[in-house]
Order: sequence, then structure tokens, then C-alpha cells
Amino acid sequence: MRKVVLITGVSSGIGAATALALAGAGYRVFGGARSPAKLAPIPGVEIVALDVRDEAQVRAAVAQIEEAAGSIDIVINNAGVSLVGPVEATSVAEARALFDTNVFGVLNVVQAVLPGMRQRQAGLIVNISSVLGFLPAPFMGLYASSKHALEGLSETLDHEVRDFGIRVMLVEPSFTNTKLDTNAARTSTRIAAYAEALDRSTRAVQEQVESAPSPESVAAAIVKALQAPHRLRQPADKRAKLLSTLRRFAPAKQVDKSLRGAFGL
Repeated sequence: MRKVVLITGVSSGIGAATALALAGAGYRVFGGARSPAKLAPIPGVEIVALDVRDEAQVRAAVAQIEEAAGSIDIVINNAGVSLVGPVEATSVAEARALFDTNVFGVLNVVQAVLPGMRQRQAGLIVNISSVLGFLPAPFMGLYASSKHALEGLSETLDHEVRDFGIRVMLVEPSFTNTKLDTNAARTSTRIAAYAEALDRSTRAVQEQVESAPSPESVAAAIVKALQAPHRLRQPADKRAKLLSTLRRFAPAKQVDKSLRGAFGL
């Protein structure tokens, strides 16, 4: 029998590419989207209405999929938003909105799928993180914080559910050539003192995004990770693997200097 996969945030980018790749690899794929009516069909993917911020809708979508397919073997928490701006300029409301999707949205999905996985004593939860889950990011402080939080949640959860035959995996891409990085929201408050550094950092990020891996390459890495022996952290591209190694073994001053240069500081 084909394994059943639920992917959140399939309207574009990594989510859409992963849904298409997994359908092509023989999985039965359900794609969650906030506005299914506006979404172009993805061959081989069954679309369900799913806003990860809405706990009731998440539980209804999971129940719908379990009724249709019998189970959910793999869930890929991909839905996410970004935010650019100084920490000082980030309102609490903006921070909460970002965490509602990137952290609490994941929590909603995890809590909805775990009862079925525990009953079957099998399952895999894949959380799409980022290299910013283990590195800081100037002018992306709340986004990086949300990914740091996701990494902590994922590592803890893997310990808690392992005895039920369930594992957790983190996929960590570097910058990816998607709308998430190019069209990231800006903080509504602007502080002139940060303007020059913010402008340099934004240009540096945009230059890196233009030459970054495509969503399809990240999707291929996800498919490969699903079919390989379990490993908690899965850097999704060559740069992510390099950064992961440097973070662990390089001197802190070297990492700090390199990171500041990468962000135009």
C-alpha cells in the first residue's frame, strides 16, 4: 500500500515542489492550503482546506484524510511565513502572527496527527526548518527565533514519541529561490538608525536567493531523506551542510565574521 503523506503549505515554493515530487515517487499525497479554490491543480495531489493557525480546521482536515485514506503515515510541516526588520522595530503583534504559523501551527498539526500514529505505532513527522534554526540572522530575528523554537520542539518530541514507533525529522535548507525569501513581509515600524544596515543586509540576501537552490532541489532532498535511514537533522543542500559543520566545529569568531559578511554587515 502507498504511504499517505500530508504536506502543509502547498500553494507555492518548497511545499508545492515536494507535493509534486512525492506524488511522482508513488506516495498518496494530500496537500493543505489556506485557499484551495485559488490553487492551481497539482498532478497527483489531493488538496484539502487547511490553515495551520486554525486548530479546529486542522483537526477536521486530519479527520477527513484519515477517513479517506485510512491513516496518515507522514506529515510534512512546511507552511511558514517570514518577517524582515530589526528586533527593536518588530511589534509584539507581528511576532505573535509569525509564531502562530511557524510554531503554533506546527503544534496544531502535530497534536492532530499523533493520536492516529500512536494507535498504529508508526509515523514520521517532518518539520521544515532552516539553517536559521541553528544560526542567527540579522534583521530576521523573529523568523530565526521561530526556527530555533521549532528545532527545540522537534528534538524534544522525537524523544517523547520514539517508543510509539514514531520519529521526527528536521529538514534544514539554506536560502532557497522562493517567494518566501524574496517577498518577505517587513516590520511596519521603521527606525532610521537601522536603515543603512538593513538595506545592505536585504541586498545581500536577495543576491544569495537569486543563486540559491530551487524548491525542486529541496524537494528532491526531502524525498531522499524519507527513503533513507532516520536522522534527526537533514541539511537540504551543500551550503546547509557546510554551515552545519562550521557551526559545530569552527571557532565562534570565525563563524561570527563569516555570518556578518554574508548579511552585508
